[in-house]
Amino acid sequence: MSAEIFMTPERYARIRHFLSLRQPSLTLCLEQLNKPHNVSAIVRSCDAVGVNEIHAVWNEKPHIRKSTAMGSENWVYTKEHANIEDAVSHLKTKNMQILVTNLSDNAVDFREINYTLPTAIILGQEKHGATQEAVSAADQDIIIPMVGMVQSLNVSVAAALILYEAQRQRQLAGMYNSQQLPEQACQKMLFEAGFPRLREVCDRKGLPYPHIDNKGYIDADDKWWQQVQLTK
Repeated sequence: MSAEIFMTPERYARIRHFLSLRQPSLTLCLEQLNKPHNVSAIVRSCDAVGVNEIHAVWNEKPHIRKSTAMGSENWVYTKEHANIEDAVSHLKTKNMQILVTNLSDNAVDFREINYTLPTAIILGQEKHGATQEAVSAADQDIIIPMVGMVQSLNVSVAAALILYEAQRQRQLAGMYNSQQLPEQACQKMLFEAGFPRLREVCDRKGLPYPHIDNKGYIDADDKWWQQVQLTK
């Protein structure tokens, strides 16, 4: 146990680099999505564009399909809410514009939105779409223009299209050129990803996560190490 005090320089550098590209002001809110392959694909797309945390409202959390998510579930946090009103209220405390994918008379092309603003996108349930509560709570309906016989895309495909438009705009605005994620959040991920066994111990014992220095070493006092090593 005590030997696990640092990660390799290569792994530290790789995690630090991806954390420097995270976009905490961009997120999705999944409303009652229930198909594991859709949720897994959405999480994978979120990781690909730098979304750090998604939000979800569901009666029963679907299992992540590891063959679809490809490990991205380990890098994207999911915050669950009791209902869509609570989710939107939480997101608005972060000054986010709330968009919802919904075919309506006042919906706009998703490419007309300014995604350099703090943004949350609500994606509704696969068969029925967003609820009326979600639509009422949102600031703007958005659509992906369709010219075929079918009037909608698979929800995971729709999510990817919108996220990559957001990424395009943010890259042009230079938002990937400097770290957006607070250092406290970076420290959390560094420990969780770099020291999985010690993370399990800390979670089990209710211990605080230690600081990780700029060489990838755990920077903790003797008392913390003693608490880690004590057996119940």
